[in-house]
Amino acid sequence: MRFIYPEFLFGLFALAIPIIIHLFNFRRFKKVLFTNVRFLREIKQDTQSKSRLKHLLILLSRLLAVAFLVLAFAQPYIPQNSQIKRKTSRKISVFVDNSFSMEAVGKEGNLISVARKKAHDIAMAFSPSDQFQLLTNDFQAQHQRLLNREEFLLGLDQIQSGPAVKSLSEILLRQRDALFSGTGNQESDHISYIISDYQRSQMELENLKVDTSMQVNFVPLNATVQQNLYIDTCFVNTPFIQLNAPNELVVRVKNNGDNEIENIPLKLNINGVQKSLASISLHGNSMAEVRLSFTISQPGWQSAELSITDYPVSFDDTYYFSFNVRPSIQILSINGKDESQSLNALFGNDPYFVFKNTNAAQVDYSAFRNYQLILLNEIEDLSSGLTQELKRYVLQGGELFVIPAPESNLSSYRDLLEPMGASVYSSLIRSEEKVTKIEKDHVLFRDVFEKNKNLPENLDLPIVSSYFVLSKSTKNREESLMRLQNGNTFLGMINFGNGQVYYLAAPLGKEYSNFSRHALFVPVFIKAALTGSSEISAPLIIGRDQEITYKDSVLPGDNILHLINAANKFDVIPEIRRLENSMILSVHDQIVSGGTYELRTDKSLLSEISFNFDRKESDLSCYSSADLEKLMNEPGGNKYTIIDSEGKDLTHTLTQMNEGKPLWKICILLVLIFLACEIFLIRFFRS
Repeated sequence: MRFIYPEFLFGLFALAIPIIIHLFNFRRFKKVLFTNVRFLREIKQDTQSKSRLKHLLILLSRLLAVAFLVLAFAQPYIPQNSQIKRKTSRKISVFVDNSFSMEAVGKEGNLISVARKKAHDIAMAFSPSDQFQLLTNDFQAQHQRLLNREEFLLGLDQIQSGPAVKSLSEILLRQRDALFSGTGNQESDHISYIISDYQRSQMELENLKVDTSMQVNFVPLNATVQQNLYIDTCFVNTPFIQLNAPNELVVRVKNNGDNEIENIPLKLNINGVQKSLASISLHGNSMAEVRLSFTISQPGWQSAELSITDYPVSFDDTYYFSFNVRPSIQILSINGKDESQSLNALFGNDPYFVFKNTNAAQVDYSAFRNYQLILLNEIEDLSSGLTQELKRYVLQGGELFVIPAPESNLSSYRDLLEPMGASVYSSLIRSEEKVTKIEKDHVLFRDVFEKNKNLPENLDLPIVSSYFVLSKSTKNREESLMRLQNGNTFLGMINFGNGQVYYLAAPLGKEYSNFSRHALFVPVFIKAALTGSSEISAPLIIGRDQEITYKDSVLPGDNILHLINAANKFDVIPEIRRLENSMILSVHDQIVSGGTYELRTDKSLLSEISFNFDRKESDLSCYSSADLEKLMNEPGGNKYTIIDSEGKDLTHTLTQMNEGKPLWKICILLVLIFLACEIFLIRFFRS
């Protein structure tokens, strides 16, 4: 046992006072007059031993009352077994998890509110002269400053949940930087508290390294029910969205909880107008794909929003995405000697396709970015300039279709195709072969054949009389869409950068194949063109994606780019870096709200970019206090202190941990007990 104020123990000399009083026994005697002797019979005669016992008991009660009163002022305590000798000052860092998962509800209320209350209790367990760091997932510059207790308590009221998420190792490193900055570190205790729900998807407890320079304490908060329904992602079945035609959107919805969800409405709004509605029912801990049909009647950028209703975790109930539907499709055919009559007949009579022919010697490279599809129509020799521009065009998202010439310079085609990972033309074979295999699940052939059925053996497929052998290299990434009977590729495709390249093994002339007159000719070229008709922008993740790539680096005039969201009253000028024919826009953590943002100049809309919150926070499975204890107790586990504060006074718990178990309250109680004993002896222990 130790004393906080041992100087009060000098008060024990006061024990001499009751001893002196009892030794001299300053008692006043009172004379009682008797008129009748019969009263003497009613008086009980106390023996000398009984009288002495009563006086000794009263003396003992007074001595103990005075002794425990002195001990109460000295404040005795029992130090903890793990207690380290306290230094002259203490620096305390408190991390309050303000991620979206803290919106869940526990036994004491909303977890983010409970976390603020626990942080308040931690501060009250220390002296006002100690220094405090208040840290959240936001990692703001002000969080690196040490505060006094009053400033710390004021900062707690400003904490709100947000999208930022940090790993446990990042949090401890940030705390260490703040606690060990400045002077006087050798004379200070460094104490860390982590108040969090300890999500399994975020905390790296298994790989966490022990930091012996700080006293690290885990304060876990547990939700009553770990239940959350959320929209995970969405996609369309085709890489393009058609005007005035039914389109299908596949929405992936997850139920992260044990309870079954029934009849939750899922809404699709496009440009503020509801386009589709579905009802969701899900078993516990399951996922479903919901299909929504919609039609786009106007071209241009479309701002879409999926929404459900779920409580209490609601940040992931809305999913934003955007896409661009072009009013027309620009197609450029770069021809060798002559134009292709088959391609002219296919694209020339449809007003939706703006089809242009040009000779290979008169190509305007600067106009490539205006076309959604470029056709290389039987060019004998590809110039180095054309090769480089076509690579850049595909890299930035263009669609290229290669049709070889009968007498091609194969080395020039190799310079174009080989760096992209495609097969290269090697030799012309004059032998009749028939197409026997089609990749019918590819987008070019989707909806052409019946689903879930094999192609019939007697199906009329294209016949080839002369073709180029397509040789594969070690870095080949070809996807063979149509294959000849001898195994050679007739129609191949590869992805390169953000674009795609299709290539045929034979020219379109009737002396080489009947493909230009076959029924499959139309869907192959039409769907290759439609692939570039709509730009479906993948949504960005708030807090993770800080850079936006815009493919067009040419701005009209001297206009300045703005990123705008009118609903959030958001308007910033992003930082711009130019990279070849594209721009990299940096937002630097300025976007904190989900939604679709417009990338504009002063006069025109360039693009729409959607931002969503990170869905990692949607998985509410967390480590419990028992799980944390198990991890800490495993061989080689980290030796951190786990504080179970649920339903307890955290200030009292930490005071015992820091100062030991106080005994002054027990001393006060004993003082009252012994004073009561003295009164009882005087009044009821009669002679």
